[in-house]
Parts: sequence; structure tokens; C-alpha cells
Amino acid sequence: MILRPFRRRPADDSIAALYGAIVAQARAPVFYVEFGVPDTVDGRFDLIVLHLVLVLRRLAAIGERGQNLGQRLFDAFCRDLDGNLREMGVGDLAVPKRMRRFGEAFYGRQAAYLAALAADDQQDFEKALARNILQVEGIDHRAARLARYARAAARQLDAKDAAALCGGAIDFPDPEALADA
Repeated sequence: MILRPFRRRPADDSIAALYGAIVAQARAPVFYVEFGVPDTVDGRFDLIVLHLVLVLRRLAAIGERGQNLGQRLFDAFCRDLDGNLREMGVGDLAVPKRMRRFGEAFYGRQAAYLAALAADDQQDFEKALARNILQVEGIDHRAARLARYARAAARQLDAKDAAALCGGAIDFPDPEALADA
């Protein structure tokens, strides 16, 4: 009984598996080589955010259980950002300001991506990805590729069994297969 607060809960394992898969996918070299995502701190942040938004979108569709899991997944993302800032040498007084900027960036991108995914005009999503991830105005072939990948990821997540996803089972499409399409 004394050690009960220190035991890992199954949901903790699910969060670790989901977040680990998101980060691993966002670090895939193909995004930086073939899709043209800048290989910078901002570029990596933006790819993690894109994948996180897609997973949170699916979890929200599951209902209360998914929404609770989504909140815990977002909390893990915030803890990871905080830890990375500190590892990069950002001082204790500057971390809250940086976290606030990251939070604003996350919520802005989430709103833009979700609205663009739901829009009738597919170019809305391409424009949002071009502006936020590729840091260009308008649409180019890189934005179209990235949008094609993200839509495929959203479809794959939508088809994923809710119980399996909540248990931490997640997979994303192969970005290399969509890079040349």
C-alpha cells in the first residue's frame, strides 16, 4: 500500500507508447529530405504538433475516455517541451515565457489544421501546412505532399480501433510511400 502512488498505471504506458510513436514518426528523415521540412528546432516542433493534432482529433472522436487520454497526451507533450528547453540551456525564468509561446503556437496550429481538414477546399490544408511547417506563403509541391501524407494519417487513425488506440497501439502511414506520389 505504501508504494501504490509510485506504481505505473496502464494509461501511463498508453501515453508513453502514443507519445513515443508521435515523436518517432516526426523524426523520420524523409520529412526533412523529401518533404522539405526545415531540419530545425521549429521544424521538428511543427511536425510533432501536426502528428499530435491528428492523434488528438481521433481521440476526441472516441468520447470521454479518448478526451481524457488526449489531455494526458497533451500534458506529456508539454512536459517533454519543458524538459527539452531546460536541456537546451534555457534558464528557469525564461522557460514559462517560452512554454506560453509554444502553447499559443500549438493551439493556433491545431485550430488551423482542424478547420482546414474539415474544409471542402483541400487547398486550405495545404496552405496551413505551407505557412506553419514549411514557412512559405502559398502552395507548392512540398505542401501538397505533406497534406497528402497528413490526410492519409488522419484516415488511418480514423480507421484504428478505439480500444487499441486507447491502449497505445498506433501506427502512421509510411511517409516515403507518399513522398513521390
